[in-house]
Amino acid sequence: MAKKQEYGNESIKSLKGADRVRKRPAVIFGSDGVEGCAHSIFEIVSNSIDEARDGYGNKINVTLFADHSVEVEDFGRGIPVDYNKAEQRWNWDLVFCELYAGGKYGEGSGTYDFSLGLNGLGLCATQYASEWMTADIYRDGCHYHLDFKQGENVGGLKKEPYSGRRTGSVIRWKPDTQVFTDIAVAPETFRDMLKRQAVVNAGITLVFDDRSSGKSEKSEYYYENGIVDYTNELAGENSLTPVHFCQGSAAGRDRADQPEYEVQMNVAFCFSNTVQTLEYYHNSSWLEHGGSPDRAVRLAFVNQINAWLKNKGLYKKSESAITFADVQDCLVLVSSSFSTRTSYENQTKKAITNKFVAQAMTDFLKHQLEVYFIEHPDEAEKACKQVLINKQSREHAEKARISIKKNITAQMDLANRVQKFVDCRTKDVTRRELYIVEGDSAMGAVKTSRDSEFQAIMPVRGKILNCLKADYSRIFKSDIITDLIRVMGCGVELGGSHNKDLAAFRLENLRFNKIVICTDADVDGYQIRTLILTMLYRLTPTLINEGYVYIAESPLYEINTKTKTYFAYTEPEKANILKRIGDAKYTIQRSKGLGENDPEMMWLTTMNPESRRLIKVMPTDAEKTAQVFDLLLGDNLQGRKEHIAEHGAEYLDDLDLS
Repeated sequence: MAKKQEYGNESIKSLKGADRVRKRPAVIFGSDGVEGCAHSIFEIVSNSIDEARDGYGNKINVTLFADHSVEVEDFGRGIPVDYNKAEQRWNWDLVFCELYAGGKYGEGSGTYDFSLGLNGLGLCATQYASEWMTADIYRDGCHYHLDFKQGENVGGLKKEPYSGRRTGSVIRWKPDTQVFTDIAVAPETFRDMLKRQAVVNAGITLVFDDRSSGKSEKSEYYYENGIVDYTNELAGENSLTPVHFCQGSAAGRDRADQPEYEVQMNVAFCFSNTVQTLEYYHNSSWLEHGGSPDRAVRLAFVNQINAWLKNKGLYKKSESAITFADVQDCLVLVSSSFSTRTSYENQTKKAITNKFVAQAMTDFLKHQLEVYFIEHPDEAEKACKQVLINKQSREHAEKARISIKKNITAQMDLANRVQKFVDCRTKDVTRRELYIVEGDSAMGAVKTSRDSEFQAIMPVRGKILNCLKADYSRIFKSDIITDLIRVMGCGVELGGSHNKDLAAFRLENLRFNKIVICTDADVDGYQIRTLILTMLYRLTPTLINEGYVYIAESPLYEINTKTKTYFAYTEPEKANILKRIGDAKYTIQRSKGLGENDPEMMWLTTMNPESRRLIKVMPTDAEKTAQVFDLLLGDNLQGRKEHIAEHGAEYLDDLDLS
């Protein structure tokens, strides 16, 4: 084993240049997988969107190529890339090769006041994480070109005169597989991203050209009225109320010692009893986890709808108030807010934490809802009454859930109180097994040999009722049968009307993964086995049809030699074992009843999942057994006589005539 390096002063190192992103991409992009790769693409798209929202260009083209490279083209002012006297560096070097550098730090300058990107990380970080990147920039009457390879510039800045009228930037790059574990960002991810940006940037056209399959497939996204059009699209034609739009602004601080900043708020919402959607955006970024706007919506809507219901006297005496879950169940809302200072949870921008944004939006929405309810009383009544219906439905569902839980618990408690039933420890139904054994002596042997972690035991005393001949009133007077049904927990398939103590059949309430019939290998044991099987066939046939019922085979003979013990389950098996033993001395003993077997033998032959023999009872087996049983013990006397006359001679050797 290699000697561990000593942890000393020389152990502390810092990442420099491109390695700050290439070796730790998840810090910037949220992950080093395909999601992080998708976010790196969004960083470039967001820069173009900031330009368009500031009034420079109204169209952005995004192209995905077959080699997973991406191109983003905008028609803004073009990235400044010439020499920067103030910084004494080339702007292209700052923008493409310096983290925390960009044009979004000058507060109050009017440039990117409400910007999606604020940290100066996106373009540089994406360049660092690319296998290669090219940039073509048109501004100031010039065409600028840059090339990068794995985070390093190649060839410097190339500049030539340009006589065309267009301005803007064209960035193309290929995410590096040495940085991301997966760069195959799905076309659907692009479509979702661009559609969301079209929603919150009214009047801007975003075009996606999917060339990943080798041919061009274009999708275009445009919402003239932004979130209003989108909310109408989400709600469809059958909403309870029309879409209502409200907007406002506020200025404030997150903390007294911090600078004041501005917030702009835009909210479109309606109520529906078929659709429910909440989407939050801030500075154009979709807030997948919400944060401040989500807290504002929850507080404002619950407060105002609760006040309306109280004012109209629609709460019953001592009735609890609504919750946001009741509101959300019928609310379609899209919020798009902007602020000059934004506190994101992290660089992936999936939630914001600004205290003032939450406060400002809460006050704004409370006021807007109050006015809306006054000015649109019919819509207010429809919306608030639907919320009340949602509340009552939720409470009824909760009561039903609690009732079902109590019933199941009661069934389990009842099973635990069934006389002589021995449960197992695990609650994992996929592992639990129920052994149905005959009599107390067999139960004692099984109990001492079982694995108490997952094997439960239910003894049946004597021969149970013939369920094919008996009517239901007699069947459910049998303690053996009703106790066994209670222990299994799944009820009976009779609609529950024949016995009020036994529930209607529900397979999901079955407490075991295997029901194992375990009886002696003799005539009485076979008869008891058949009676149990017949009971299951009549009262819970689904257990057989779905493969939950098994028969445990017990050995007929125990054959001992000086070095080994053999178990024979049939006469042919006994003959084969004796043939293999040959001239070796052996003793042979007819297997005793289950109750007389020692624990080691029981575990080995009957209980151990690795060595036992279980026969799964198939639906055809059960049906045939029931028919034969009905013939032999049913009411068909003439059929039984004919069967004995035809087949009786086959069983003369088994008769005990002593």
